[in-house]
Amino acid sequence: MRQLLVILTLLLAVPALADDDHDRAREALARGEILPLSKILAVVEREVGGRVIEIDFDRDDGRYVYDVEAVSSDGRLVELKIDAASGAVLERDYEDD
Repeated sequence: MRQLLVILTLLLAVPALADDDHDRAREALARGEILPLSKILAVVEREVGGRVIEIDFDRDDGRYVYDVEAVSSDGRLVELKIDAASGAVLERDYEDD
């Protein structure tokens, strides 16, 4: 069941990347500069559970990051900034904070 949830999450999240984001992420992954999206989604699952709504791939302060918007398992909107190379959560903001 958990594997099905991960697959569904991947299918929902991949289209959320803009074409430009997708191309830049694919190139950075090929160069070994970032983790695969599946690892980033595992971080999101571990940190907030719930469902990914949107993912953006950016360069911030000289490093690649994923900006992830998700609905947590308790129904709260949360935005995470995740280091694309290490998977470390750099920022976490809840809508009601």
